[in-house]
Amino acid sequence: MTASMLKATTEKALRRRLDPDQALRLYEKADLLTLGRLAQTARFKHNPHPVVTYAVDRNINYTNICESKCAFCAFYKGKEDPEAYVMDRNTLNAKCDETLSLRGTQILYQGGLNPDLDLHHHEQQVAFIKRKGLHVHGYSPPEIVFMAQKEGLSIHDVIQRLKEAGLGSIPGGGAEILVDRVRQKISPNKASTSQWLEVMQCAHDLGLKTTATMMFGHIETLKERIQHLWAIRELQDKTGGFTAFIPWPYQPGKNTLPGRAAGGVTYLRTLAISRIFLDNVPHIQASWVTQGRHIGQIALHFGADDMGSTMIEENVVASAGVRNTMNQMEIIRLIKMAGFKAVQRDTLYKPVENGVKAAP
Repeated sequence: MTASMLKATTEKALRRRLDPDQALRLYEKADLLTLGRLAQTARFKHNPHPVVTYAVDRNINYTNICESKCAFCAFYKGKEDPEAYVMDRNTLNAKCDETLSLRGTQILYQGGLNPDLDLHHHEQQVAFIKRKGLHVHGYSPPEIVFMAQKEGLSIHDVIQRLKEAGLGSIPGGGAEILVDRVRQKISPNKASTSQWLEVMQCAHDLGLKTTATMMFGHIETLKERIQHLWAIRELQDKTGGFTAFIPWPYQPGKNTLPGRAAGGVTYLRTLAISRIFLDNVPHIQASWVTQGRHIGQIALHFGADDMGSTMIEENVVASAGVRNTMNQMEIIRLIKMAGFKAVQRDTLYKPVENGVKAAP
């Protein structure tokens, strides 16, 4: 790529939508600070006020028994493993009560692909959390595809039943890289690219908002990362149902997929190109859970306008040996030190009552 081509692509990124080839050239060739500047320009087009949002919530993993056995996952257990579990109602109740006591507003409710849990069980659990007064942000696309196959139902019908039980939105987990070449190698036993996208389209058609994620830094190419972003952008053009995009790097550790954790520069470059390319997704979330608080803070100047959540509890990333924690006051302090106003939000990016209010 010549200097003139890079300059032309950079100038276009400030004015118009990039096609995948242009995005790839920019991703490969632009220096880090140029990417950061372009991403921050895009960030303020979407969110013009100097506000960074965050949520107070809890990740609840209702079971670690999983048939998928993904190569990158250190969390799953076989059914006969002594550490295998299915969360009982009393434990769920206690976790919800603690979340409420900390002014939490939502539960991120996900688990393994456990064949012993039927759709009725999931409906009951969702209804219980909803009755506690918490928003249920639950069931990633692979879980919903697994339920549909187990019950002999359509994806649409499974989501409809969960919504009627109280499901409020769907997280973007299980996306990894939305390219089947990659998925067949690292997670061959769970939802394909087309199935992941079908779940999200059905959810959007049924009026549920969702997030989207990308786990990068393992066996995929840079081109395949852009393909992933393109799949998200194309679906968003159709439905407008994604509220946020969260890229996070693969965490090697107690799993079978080799590799090294992506460093801060790789993370920031990927975050920035995500903000630049996804010109129809309102929010980009910083991944301080995988990168630590200081890279998370720097991410606020590379296109991110959201710090994610306090994550009162997090198990999946921690199982790979990565443990980063922050409470609400620490998140607020980091946001303010980065030069922004901190605003607590709910799952749908509305300011929380009694929280810090965003500018009108």
